[in-house]
Amino acid sequence: MSPKGTKVPVTDLKSLLHSLVLNTEGESVTVGQLLKAVGRRAYGPVLLLLGFIAVSPLTIIPGANWFVATITLIFSLQIVIGLRTPWLPKRALDFQFKRDHLVQGAKAGIKYAHMVDSLVRPRLTFLTAAPFVQIVGLLCVAAALITYPLGVVPFGPFLPGLTVLLFGLALTARDGAVVLLAGLTFSGAVLIMLQLLPRLARLWPF
Repeated sequence: MSPKGTKVPVTDLKSLLHSLVLNTEGESVTVGQLLKAVGRRAYGPVLLLLGFIAVSPLTIIPGANWFVATITLIFSLQIVIGLRTPWLPKRALDFQFKRDHLVQGAKAGIKYAHMVDSLVRPRLTFLTAAPFVQIVGLLCVAAALITYPLGVVPFGPFLPGLTVLLFGLALTARDGAVVLLAGLTFSGAVLIMLQLLPRLARLWPF
């Protein structure tokens, strides 16, 4: 943890962004350090983190969209099967990003975080508990899977990434209304993929 860090738990988007900046340091940051900064024992903050990375400047790194989708897939499957503590392979935990991209993304997102967090509050909380949380996990699995083909299209992974971010925010803030909003976002991502299927079939190398 950075000397200027904080142990305040991640409860919304603003606290996530502050934690990522305050609890990391140096020129680069590993996935493991990011997870430690947000508290890797809870699925909501982890999904919120992965969704933020998916829509942030960090994904300008070639292949980053697919890497984040793979981590999202692993975590989401663990939600589905009910594993209490998220797990990730050491090689994935050691993967590094430039911290500058992280800080830039956090600074760009903070003004939107204030607006988003003002609208989020505990409501319809049953949608953030079992068995609905397993459905959230399945939808995050699907969002990760459609990121692979959409990753060959400019800005294609944005809606799947936003879906994961919203589901993470919903679980973190226990806001069932955001679960429903994330479901709509996921539907939009699926519709875009279906519309792009002919183009994707020509671009996909397999």
